[in-house]
Amino acid sequence: MSSELQQKIRATIQNPVNVGEMEGADAVGTVGSAACGEMLRMWVKFREVDGRKVIDRASFQSFGCETAIAIASLATELIKGKTPEQALSMRGAEFAAELGPLPPMKIHCGELVEGALRSALGAESSTPSAVSSSADKAPPQVPSLMDSMNAALNSSAGSGAKIVLLRQQANEH
Repeated sequence: MSSELQQKIRATIQNPVNVGEMEGADAVGTVGSAACGEMLRMWVKFREVDGRKVIDRASFQSFGCETAIAIASLATELIKGKTPEQALSMRGAEFAAELGPLPPMKIHCGELVEGALRSALGAESSTPSAVSSSADKAPPQVPSLMDSMNAALNSSAGSGAKIVLLRQQANEH
């Protein structure tokens, strides 16, 4: 990977935007595999503008490399104000464009982000899942990304492996 690309990725992940679970999301999508160690979940919230549903905001969580985190952060900004159809027409390369050309071994990072968005917006069906749900219905309860990753690890070969977040103490350097 070029040093310019590495610098852009590092700058993006030093101040990522829209990271974390979103309360009251209208749609949630998850892609990835515990076996390869990369999973990405995206939350989307809609609003109505001139009688059309558009993406008001999006957030993400990721177990993955710095490149996937940087692209997800950029993507959550790029899809704001777009209709679900417009967002679904975007590809991983568009989400990563601000970083510059990705080496072949990192193209899957953009595809991972694209897949999470497609999953959230219900790309498998003709209408996005959140658009077809009524406002009085509670959003589906989705296990946390860490719970999903741990469940996948435990179901694959009964490894008993578990992911645990280690929080740094304020007085540690």
